[in-house]
Amino acid sequence: MAVEVKELLEAGVHFGHLTRKWDPNMAPYVYMERNGIHIINLYKTAAKIDEAGAALSKIANSGRKILFVATKKQAKDIVAEKAGAIDMPYITERWPGGMLTNFVTIRKAVKKMASIDRMKKDGTFLTLSKKERLQVDRLRAKLEKNLGSIVDMTRLPGALFVVDIKREHIAIKEAQKLNIPIFAMVDTNSDPRQVDYVIPANDDASKSIDKILSHVTSAISEGLAERKSEKEASAKDDAPKAKKATAKKATAKKAVANEEEE
Repeated sequence: MAVEVKELLEAGVHFGHLTRKWDPNMAPYVYMERNGIHIINLYKTAAKIDEAGAALSKIANSGRKILFVATKKQAKDIVAEKAGAIDMPYITERWPGGMLTNFVTIRKAVKKMASIDRMKKDGTFLTLSKKERLQVDRLRAKLEKNLGSIVDMTRLPGALFVVDIKREHIAIKEAQKLNIPIFAMVDTNSDPRQVDYVIPANDDASKSIDKILSHVTSAISEGLAERKSEKEASAKDDAPKAKKATAKKATAKKAVANEEEE
């Protein structure tokens, strides 16, 4: 899906921060200053969306997950909706320290949720006292709130997509340590050098966040669709081979049986 500068303009993607709050490393992406506010060059934003989209599509096509991170109020619901629609994991509550660098422990917490669910199914839960059941329910609710959206992420993600890198600096540091590619919406008050794929954009307005996320998730969706069609094509190609192999085995068995009879 080609990115139109006009639609980015209408969504307010071009509004940066106050000039006194800017990070000089964002200079290449700033078009001008107006009323004490930096205006982002939307032609560069459009090009960067295309670049990031192509890379994310490849990662999705490879079967790896892309973890979306956005804990700020105006981005939470948008990220949950967009990432959830393409079956990608996301964090919209507080970032759990060690989410990436101590992934084994995080997986244990996710498995704890599954074990509580099993307890409820097999009746073990009912054997607990009222106080214990209350404690278990509270623990399950807490785990669901913080980690429910990453239940299907059984290994480290292939990439991280972040809204507001200043706010999510802990997530950024963890991804950097593990050499996980970082894609992000970067506003004029942030340092783009922390990110592998920079999308210069207003990361405070919900309309802007929605517009960027729509393009990004659309590109990921295309990668997933390609992967699915490639799998189906591969299965069709393998079917005649499997049939031939089965026929060969049957012929071989028949030959052996005839020899034994003789």
